[in-house]
Amino acid sequence: MKRLFYLNFRFFYVIQHRITRRLTKSGLLAVSLIIVSAVIGLDTNQTLAYQSFSFFSCLLLISGIWTCFFRGRFAVSRILPRFGTAGESLVYRLVVENLSLKIQKGLYLFEDMEDPRPSFEEFADTPEPDEDRRNLFDQAVGFYRWQWLICRKQGQEAKAWAIPAIPVMASSQVNIEIKPSARGYLRFTGITVARPDPLGLMYAFVRIPAPQSLLVLPKRYDLPQIHLPGTRRYHSGGVSLTSSVGDSEEFVSLRDYRPGDSLRKIHWKSWAKTGKPAVKEYQDEFFVRHALVLDTFQQAAYSEVFEEAVSAAASFACSVRTQDSLLDLIFAGPEAYCFTSGRGLFHTDKILEILASVRVCKDRPFGALSQAVIGRAEVLSGCICIFLSWDETRKAFIRELRSLGVPVLVLVITEPQTDVSPETISDIPENFRLLETGRIREGLALL
Repeated sequence: MKRLFYLNFRFFYVIQHRITRRLTKSGLLAVSLIIVSAVIGLDTNQTLAYQSFSFFSCLLLISGIWTCFFRGRFAVSRILPRFGTAGESLVYRLVVENLSLKIQKGLYLFEDMEDPRPSFEEFADTPEPDEDRRNLFDQAVGFYRWQWLICRKQGQEAKAWAIPAIPVMASSQVNIEIKPSARGYLRFTGITVARPDPLGLMYAFVRIPAPQSLLVLPKRYDLPQIHLPGTRRYHSGGVSLTSSVGDSEEFVSLRDYRPGDSLRKIHWKSWAKTGKPAVKEYQDEFFVRHALVLDTFQQAAYSEVFEEAVSAAASFACSVRTQDSLLDLIFAGPEAYCFTSGRGLFHTDKILEILASVRVCKDRPFGALSQAVIGRAEVLSGCICIFLSWDETRKAFIRELRSLGVPVLVLVITEPQTDVSPETISDIPENFRLLETGRIREGLALL
């Protein structure tokens, strides 16, 4: 039954999309009047409503015939910003060039987006937030789930923008304002130039391919000045070891070979000149390095808790000063990932791009993440952990970090009125925070 409902939703979405794109507001009103008059005018001996049905049907027929003769030629270009932010308005420009041999007036623009219809797997596995509060019929049918998925994947509201008159072989600019609803890539497929018929009931279309994409970053919250726990740690080989595995490239000097030195450190040219083996020596440094651990482990493909956790991680990535320190973003997907920013490595923008595309991890245990963090514990000055729940596995992870001398700041994102107790770190309650969805901004402001 769920697949049957899904197929019906897909079919009627196409019908609805074509009708709302083709008809103007006046055209939609005319269609509504046709339907009403058709119902009322079934008995032509008792009412004159059938005359209204015939009249409005003829008007729509005339409008439809007129739209077949619109043959404008256009070139368009879209000037997008580098990034957008979920939940915040952004403005970009569309440049439309008139390639036809007459002035084009009364035009409108439609943005053509990637098909927002979810796959059946997405429809079946992604419940709407608070869906359990709906009645059993709505849960079984899934209509509200379908609408929510369409709205989320669509990225922006479908809307027509008016274009000023465009002279022959000239161009016109239109400022487009949109408000992306979710992080991730907003994908454009083309632009439709439309003109209403003289009756103002239907649009005639010229579709122009213009594939492009815009990365929408997660929303971010203002944080107070954060004093992260921990002190500087010793890093053998210097800063270059923070971005690669292997020996440092920060050359300092040459010295005589000592037993146990790696063959990779031997300076072969000096050995050839002097006849004695010499090795390259590298700079060792002390500096601050924090880990930002993002919990991605949940079974649902989407949840408000997870989205707020990503937003909290993005807020820390923007707020932690990394000019003289390092910040490791660690999370799990098909494998455990670690991306380092600061001191000439990744910039904050790069970390935000990564967070814009992060997805939940459903097929790996939490241990995949904890092992990645524990393996770096000896070089970490402190650890910021953003969890989706507070269970025994996560408690054991925090206990192990503390036993290794790594200070921690634990943030647990929860639904409102969720009962969570710090328990294992009750001796340092100032480093444990519960953040409720809907009140994340207030909770972060108290850090």
